[in-house]
Amino acid sequence: MKKVYGSAAEALDGLLRDDMLIAAGGFGLCGIPELLIDALVASGVKNLTIASNNAGVDGFGLGKLLESRQVTKMMSSYVGENKEFMRQYLGGELELEFNPQGTLAERMRAGGAGIAGFYTKTGYGTQIGEGKEVKVFPTGPDGAEEHYILEQGIFADLAIVKAWKADTTGNAIFRKTARNFNPPAAMCGKVCVMEVEEIVEPGTLDPDHIHLPGIYVHRIVQGEHEKRIEQRTVRNREEA
Repeated sequence: MKKVYGSAAEALDGLLRDDMLIAAGGFGLCGIPELLIDALVASGVKNLTIASNNAGVDGFGLGKLLESRQVTKMMSSYVGENKEFMRQYLGGELELEFNPQGTLAERMRAGGAGIAGFYTKTGYGTQIGEGKEVKVFPTGPDGAEEHYILEQGIFADLAIVKAWKADTTGNAIFRKTARNFNPPAAMCGKVCVMEVEEIVEPGTLDPDHIHLPGIYVHRIVQGEHEKRIEQRTVRNREEA
């Protein structure tokens, strides 16, 4: 089955519709599928729900989809660095399903593993836990008990992720911190489209170094990427 496509638009062709749930990899501006995001903007698809750690920054990454008003709901764990995100949310224009960071990652991983839900202590007794099922579990031989809340796995219609290298069958390697949410996001999509910096032939990559097996990847596109730094802090040069 052909997995390699000539452009991001070609890789998304036939997959998009309004009202989709899309899982997006990345953390801040690190490891984000920027080419696929640009193709989503150009497609005009709307009323999207995006599951992603955050929403990029103003004018870049998922921030572009916010500016074009194609997103109606974010499922995120961090809402800083993006003034448009904040403005739309505080103005009642954007729905936010706030998740603790580890919970969001596990919800994606659970969806990819076919797990409908799981219990976690994180968020119990806070706004995060409001309205969610609570279960008490024993936590030790002394009869101690703790409260857990039920979180649901994320089963996305589409996953968009970015990797460093992949072979033509989709086996992928992520570079350092750019791995972040990409593997669990890829796993939870019914269809996963991945952009990469380099495509190699099968057998080139060491099987022990594969971070994401090709079974999870359906379409691949190679392209040039802009590697931005969100916050750059430098020390003033000392006087000679």
